[in-house]
Amino acid sequence: QVQLVESGGGLVQAGGSLRLSCAASGSIFSVNVWNWHRQAPGKQREEVASIDNGDLTHYLSSVKGRFTITRDYAKNTVYLQMTNLEPEDTAVYYCSAGVIPSTTLTFQRFWGQGTQVTVSS
Repeated sequence: QVQLVESGGGLVQAGGSLRLSCAASGSIFSVNVWNWHRQAPGKQREEVASIDNGDLTHYLSSVKGRFTITRDYAKNTVYLQMTNLEPEDTAVYYCSAGVIPSTTLTFQRFWGQGTQVTVSS
């Protein structure tokens, strides 16, 4: 199967930066789209950013200009560079990937385990 492993979360002061990584492993034919989501306490999960096979990106309006999503095709890894962080960015961040596994050749979505990002004021 396919596994997603995230890293890079932590505690940072407002105005600081963090970079999240999410690596996919397993029987992968292709990763068609990567997404980053976040869920703050008491709030619904929201999509923060996405990047597709054409490197087309989309961002949540509140993070535009501060967050950058990129991908490494060779490593099946996606990154989320977060700058000028605000306390409102505090949440558990999850990556997900729209994958074509080589075992099934059908589109499936897989999720990472989540990583905590805490921004102190």
